[in-house]
Amino acid sequence: MIKNNTVEVFIPCFIDQLYPQTAFNTIKVLEKAGCEVIYNPEQTCCGQPAYNAGFFDEAKKVGAKFLNDFTDERTIVSPSASCTGMVKHGYNALFTNTVVHNRCRNIQSNIFELSDFLVNIIKKDYFGAELEGRAVYHDSCSGLRDCHIKEEPRQLLSKVDGLELVEMKDTDVCCGFGGTFAVKFDSISTAMAEQKVYNALEMDADYIISTDVSCLLHLQAYIDKHNLPVKTMHIADVLAHGWANI
Repeated sequence: MIKNNTVEVFIPCFIDQLYPQTAFNTIKVLEKAGCEVIYNPEQTCCGQPAYNAGFFDEAKKVGAKFLNDFTDERTIVSPSASCTGMVKHGYNALFTNTVVHNRCRNIQSNIFELSDFLVNIIKKDYFGAELEGRAVYHDSCSGLRDCHIKEEPRQLLSKVDGLELVEMKDTDVCCGFGGTFAVKFDSISTAMAEQKVYNALEMDADYIISTDVSCLLHLQAYIDKHNLPVKTMHIADVLAHGWANI
């Protein structure tokens, strides 16, 4: 339950360092939805990179800082299904039966990915966004499997004026990023990105949209390298398009 329409926002390190405009657009969308947004500038990372690489002690240190950076009473919203999934599920392995067990559980129950929060918690799906073109939606592994998000982003995108949303083949198949997977198995990772991009091109898509900038970064790199006529966009940037800079 949201108290006084106040939410805390968690901006993952990926977005903070590489896609800062997505962070600003997340806040703009939340404010347009009627929320008072609190941002703690001391926040950094949820610990997922270390956790996925098997460095559990290091992940626990970063996760402990995350738990200290946020209250366990307010709703937390993040423009990343991947990081939201890490907190909701990965923290079970790090903090169960520790001194912060109860605090961790409270935060886990209070954190939501952006589209999940907008559609299911505050029940708002129209923001006056405008974006001309045809788009496909990429179901990120974390969004679909960790956060159980599927219809929520599509509902939001269906309300964007001028945007035609179509379904591409294998929309729920991994893009190939997978964090360190893209480094350790670069040829497989690249082939998976190629397949995803060409599935979008088969639909004559102008945009590939998702809830995770890690997926979009990976796909955009392949697009840029091969100079292909499609562009990636985070859903927060789509929802703020056409009015965010007015």
